[in-house]
Amino acid sequence: MATVAFLGLGVMGYPMAGHLAKAGHEVRVYNRTAATAERWVAEHSGTRHDSPAAAAEGAAIVFACVGNDDDVRSITSGDQGALQAMIAGSLFVDHTTASAVLARELHAVAAKSGIGFLDAPVSGGQAGAENGQLTVMVGGDDAHFGTAEPIIAHYARSCRLLGGSGAGQLAKMVNQICIAGLVQGLSEGLHFAERAGLDGRAVVDVIGKGAAQSWQMLNRYETMLDREFEHGFAVDWMRKDLSICLDEARRNGASLPVAAAVDQFYAEVQSMGGGRWDTSSLIARLPGDDAAGK
Repeated sequence: MATVAFLGLGVMGYPMAGHLAKAGHEVRVYNRTAATAERWVAEHSGTRHDSPAAAAEGAAIVFACVGNDDDVRSITSGDQGALQAMIAGSLFVDHTTASAVLARELHAVAAKSGIGFLDAPVSGGQAGAENGQLTVMVGGDDAHFGTAEPIIAHYARSCRLLGGSGAGQLAKMVNQICIAGLVQGLSEGLHFAERAGLDGRAVVDVIGKGAAQSWQMLNRYETMLDREFEHGFAVDWMRKDLSICLDEARRNGASLPVAAAVDQFYAEVQSMGGGRWDTSSLIARLPGDDAAGK
């Protein structure tokens, strides 16, 4: 068993850190809202600390799952950042969905002090975190991956090293690009079925057994038909992720017309007051829909 730290106890980090504690690791936690960390410690074995540096001190591996690039910089390199308290031979694993540029930047900064760094964004949502069934996409060095993977396995069903520093974040961008197009297509299909006078549930029962099947279809079609958007990954966060994708595409020359369009569709959902709705709420912006009033 290892002494580890976990920085960021949001809807993802809270259960992920919990799996580490349940596995018997000594877990040192930090969260910007101290009350959340206190609740986590009351629920699990572990210790709460008042800064990223204090939590990271003495930890062999420091895990993090926060909001965006600025948050990652704050907990790593900012005042009382974790990297200043970590020693040579230790490892920082960032589960935040952030930019590949930041991953490479922090990999280089950490390496100067003999500290390993892995960018390891996750997919699977809150349910995946709670059930220990996340998919983890990793960028970094082979040796560091070998150290982290057995511990990440406590909350992941799949964890794969995809290349050097930044590769994990790039793979997560691919994930979000694919999801954006799928959800838009599903929204249009269900909308079309309703306008055509079809029973949407009956239609999905048929086409969900064929080539149109997707995770989004099987797990979201009923709540989309019921216009229930109070679960899952929020529109605000998806727009943050798509912004990262589009920024990277401008650097590497990739053409993302569908992702760019869907990003603007999500902006419309935000203008409807749906920033905290889950991403399946794309259906709410289609003509004639009354989801905003439900």
